[in-house]
Amino acid sequence: MDNIVTVQDAVTAFEPWLEPTGAELDAIDLEMPAILADIDLIDAQITTLDRAPTELDIRRIRRAYRRVLAAERDQANRAGASTAGGAA
Repeated sequence: MDNIVTVQDAVTAFEPWLEPTGAELDAIDLEMPAILADIDLIDAQITTLDRAPTELDIRRIRRAYRRVLAAERDQANRAGASTAGGAA
């Protein structure tokens, strides 16, 4: 009996170019506060899916939304500061 095998490499084989580069990891670190703020907002919204939101739920969602806006603002300011600096 002959075994049936593929001629190509396995799809999940380790290839060095599949790993994120240092620059990509640095970019993820810079975006992490915005990502975590988004997660908090989604958590707050999920808690109100199956019931009417209470005043506390509304405040939690509003607070989480403000954290998202602040994190995105800070991220945009960091990106703008790193690209600025040319001659005016």
